[in-house]
Amino acid sequence: MALKKKAARIELLVLDVDGVLTDGRLYFTEQGEEFKAFDTQDGHGIKMWRQVGGRVAIITGRQSQLVQHRARNLGIDTVMQGREDKGQALQELVKDYKLALENVAYVGDDLPDLAAMRLAGLGIAVANAHPWVREHADMVTTSWGGRGAVREVCDFLLDTQGKLDALQAHYLGS
Repeated sequence: MALKKKAARIELLVLDVDGVLTDGRLYFTEQGEEFKAFDTQDGHGIKMWRQVGGRVAIITGRQSQLVQHRARNLGIDTVMQGREDKGQALQELVKDYKLALENVAYVGDDLPDLAAMRLAGLGIAVANAHPWVREHADMVTTSWGGRGAVREVCDFLLDTQGKLDALQAHYLGS
């Protein structure tokens, strides 16, 4: 099925964190505190997607208060942390949301994301994803994870669904 046809049906955008919302690097202080860097343009893309009724969820294998905090700031609906089996987590998510898998886009970067990417109606890999992951993706972004890839996905979904022009007009004041 054509990429734009798949994208037109998406209602829920599901994101991995490390390597998708961040550049994948893990930063720790000597005291063991963890730091993550998030891209503000990715965040604004998520806000625009939500503004037009799109829903967003996170599935990540790690546990982090930073992720919970960022999700809360962006109004992300559901955060599933500590989930090694992301395919199972995605199936639980669509059941909770009462959606079909074809209405879900999943963005990942590494092997633990493959099951969810292949189940989703639209599987997306970020530009710096592992080659095996890119091979199984419906779409590969031109931007790297943590460097605008999520914004690129949001813009693509908004444009495909005919919602981007109205959002741009709002910011232009027209």
